[in-house]
Amino acid sequence: MRESSDVRRQRVLAVVESRGTVKVSDLAGELDVSIVTIRRDVEELARLGKLRRGHGVARSLAPVTRPAPRPAPNGTVALVVPERHTYLYETMNGARGALEEAGMRVVLHIAPQVEGAERPIVERALSEPVQGLLIAPRWRGPDEEAADGWLAETGVPTVLMERRPGGRLRAMSSVCSDHWYGMHLAVRHLTDLGHRRIVLAARDDSPTARALRSAFAEISAGLDDAITVRSSPETGLVSVLRAHRATAAVLHGDVDALMLVQQLTEAGISVPGRCSVVAYDDVVAALGSIPLTAVAPPKTEVGRVAAELLVRQLRTGDTTPQRVELLPELKIRASTERLSVS
Repeated sequence: MRESSDVRRQRVLAVVESRGTVKVSDLAGELDVSIVTIRRDVEELARLGKLRRGHGVARSLAPVTRPAPRPAPNGTVALVVPERHTYLYETMNGARGALEEAGMRVVLHIAPQVEGAERPIVERALSEPVQGLLIAPRWRGPDEEAADGWLAETGVPTVLMERRPGGRLRAMSSVCSDHWYGMHLAVRHLTDLGHRRIVLAARDDSPTARALRSAFAEISAGLDDAITVRSSPETGLVSVLRAHRATAAVLHGDVDALMLVQQLTEAGISVPGRCSVVAYDDVVAALGSIPLTAVAPPKTEVGRVAAELLVRQLRTGDTTPQRVELLPELKIRASTERLSVS
């Protein structure tokens, strides 16, 4: 069905207004009509005062508003994260987006899983013309954290991501999740559902895991039974749950929680019927055959806020240390339910 002349002229006008000036021959080709037809359309639109005619062209009456060009990089920031760390990769992406929006060039460095790997990487990064540093050290234990006191003396504005500095690093700026509050969300959710016997399975090889262990010990003090174990294949978590007659478990992180659900199912223990499960991280928790209720730290937001803090320090010259903690949220899904009274 052929379009009406009014519809076609609206299309002509839209093209001209978007580009400013368009050849009549180009309009004919794009709208798949003859040049004679387009000339008549242009003449009529000009008569109506909607555009201007030129020699073989049509011109818009108003100046064309074009998007502002992306600012050229006005500085370079080194971004250092551990390898194979999906959680912190989300934080990295949040930082990268904020830095690029600010016109900063980002140079990414991946630290291997070797003790002390960050220092030589940072030293090499700072040998280039770098104005600032964003870093998330692995810190598998307190000793590694204590050994990284050199981060307080990089010589450039530096912000820690998802790390709460202590010792010599207390004077550094940092942006991190409030993991005490995250554990509070998990335990309160379970106790509101009637669960009073809860097991926490968490590693002890990261600052987040250690913060969660400490928070759970404090928050669960009034429960009938609360125990913390290592989340490892050797733990035999199903046996632990049975031995303590636990009706709920909190696991750091998602993969361990998904594996526990599989193990419970194989053992004939239904989730959430006989055991409710909460994951801590929410990277892949929603992808299980039973989507997991999970505490979701603000991973991307941590990176974005850390980058914005660094950019502000670079632009103002004020490097007064700042400490920012962002609150996790609870995503309630299918792996938790109210405890039935038998």
